[in-house]
Amino acid sequence: MSIEVNNESGVEVDAEAIVRLARFVFERLWLHPQTELSILLVDEEAMERLHLELMDEPGPTDVLSVPMDELTPGVPGRPTPQGMLGDIAVCPQVAREQAARGGHSVDDEMLLLTTHGILHLLGFDHAEPEDREEMFGLQRELLTEFLGRPAPSETVA
Repeated sequence: MSIEVNNESGVEVDAEAIVRLARFVFERLWLHPQTELSILLVDEEAMERLHLELMDEPGPTDVLSVPMDELTPGVPGRPTPQGMLGDIAVCPQVAREQAARGGHSVDDEMLLLTTHGILHLLGFDHAEPEDREEMFGLQRELLTEFLGRPAPSETVA
């Protein structure tokens, strides 16, 4: 597993916890052991540029996912093929605001956003109600198991 975290945000973040979480999600969703993931932590200005470039939407957002090899979860005994899962960009400053609104820690919000980003890379989406229920349910299940306690609720902007 190659999981790289590059912190360009100017905010101190527990990168080791993010890597542990990503490894946990990879194992639970049966991704090939040599799957690659890049996580970039950026400030609000950089996130706003990425948001405009990738989604044509103004303002910074919390997390963006850019899939590479269009991998999907594997199954027990048959992991997903080896490949580059993709890139996730997370903005700790936006995460801090959302954590305050959600009543949980910034660390929990960063883990929630990382899980969310990985699920997007694996093809999950939340545009339709049934897709939202599936994605957010899996997100809560994975994060609850990783944390050993109930996962924080998603913060709605």
